[in-house]
Amino acid sequence: MAKQYAVIGLGRFGSSVAKTLYEMDYDVMAIDTDEERIQEHINHVTHAVRADSTDEQALKSLGIRNFDVVVVAIGQDIQASILTTLVLKELGVKYIVVKAQNERHGQVLYKIGADRVVFPERDMGVRVAHNLISPNILDFIELADNYSIAEVSMSNKMVGTGKTLREMDIRAKYGCNVIAIRSGSKMNVAPNPDDIIIEGDVLVVLGSNDDLKEFEERA
Repeated sequence: MAKQYAVIGLGRFGSSVAKTLYEMDYDVMAIDTDEERIQEHINHVTHAVRADSTDEQALKSLGIRNFDVVVVAIGQDIQASILTTLVLKELGVKYIVVKAQNERHGQVLYKIGADRVVFPERDMGVRVAHNLISPNILDFIELADNYSIAEVSMSNKMVGTGKTLREMDIRAKYGCNVIAIRSGSKMNVAPNPDDIIIEGDVLVVLGSNDDLKEFEERA
């Protein structure tokens, strides 16, 4: 069953995360206190709801604990960000990602139970959305509207005790091209079909967003 995501706060960062996840066919609930923002995003998410995220009863009534990942993307209101994170933790949300204004804010968020803290100046919403889909995605760079490069860490599920690029046959199976392999500190920018890939190696892969999505989910 596909993961379900909730995004609280529909500023530039939150709307970017929500829209990217929705465009990749995931179930996304967007929450904001501003009715105008809700109306603006109603066609870009599965559900858009006006609610106060610091109100435990309001979040409980939305079934927030049933979502696999909740992203707290509240703008300038640090107090609301912290209170929302505390409420989500109290309600037993499985994985909480919170946008931080600065390093100190980030430290507080980790202390009160955030699973991941992101800094929008460093982490674009699109990259974060891809990383939420698969923890194996280390980076994601959009080249054009429907074309991107992703850095994907190889799992045991994908390569077992080791496979060659030829055996993995990524181009035929997923329509993606492997343009480099990073193994530890070594970067191979001209991979050979007989190069062996082991668990933990990172493939730099080029492809359409749809093809990359399928590869990301299998990696």
